[in-house]
Amino acid sequence: MSESTKINYKDTLNLPSTTFPMKANLNQKEPEIQKRWDKINLYQRIRENSQGKDKFIFHDGPPYANGPIHLGHLLNKVLKDIVVRSKTMLGYDVDFIPGWDCHGLPIEHKVLKDLGDKAKDLTKLQIRYKCQADAEKYVKMQSKQMQKLGTIGNYDNPYLTMTPDYEAGVLEVFSKLVERGLIYRDLKPVHWSIENQTALADAELEYYDRKDTSVYVLFEIENPNSLPKEMNMPEGVSPSLMIWTTTPWTLPANLAVAASSDG
Repeated sequence: MSESTKINYKDTLNLPSTTFPMKANLNQKEPEIQKRWDKINLYQRIRENSQGKDKFIFHDGPPYANGPIHLGHLLNKVLKDIVVRSKTMLGYDVDFIPGWDCHGLPIEHKVLKDLGDKAKDLTKLQIRYKCQADAEKYVKMQSKQMQKLGTIGNYDNPYLTMTPDYEAGVLEVFSKLVERGLIYRDLKPVHWSIENQTALADAELEYYDRKDTSVYVLFEIENPNSLPKEMNMPEGVSPSLMIWTTTPWTLPANLAVAASSDG
């Protein structure tokens, strides 16, 4: 058989056919999918469809706005997104509001590192403004990157610890603590970094192992009649729930005790 008369046997075979492309082309598909979600306002439509259903509250512990996301962010956000989506599919009204921590040493360290020797010529207020601008920059960057992961949430209205409303809320709570006599002034050692010219957090210190005091506390049941009959509580007994904590100073702020059916 000559070269010019070769037969293409592929067309003679009964092979399965598909309309799916043979290549994923994720670099093209990903922005297309994201653009479609934005166009149809996907998250808002989910929220509208969930109105009136039982609420599921999921507080997003905020990451620092001090750089692009890393593997830790990926693990955190993907796991949270699984919970948000699964609870939504189970019929709950889930309003997931992402947040960012815009204060603290990580942001300060990043700004001072970028400024280098120039930081010595700036006032404290100027450095704070630099920190604010840096935090705003990385909030936008991380928000975009987290959405590229395919996560859903109210990214148009996140909570930021540096917004006036948020700071006012913190001050209001603090003022109430002062009014109740729960705030006091005392001496405390401040660990100072000579190199970075800033105070250090406990997590940044190297120290010897120490023993911390822990306590067991009984929380009385507010309404014993609400307990399941299967618990066989004797009449006249005031039932309590026992908890264990290494941070007893947080007890005045406790509002509830979480219990699992697994025991």
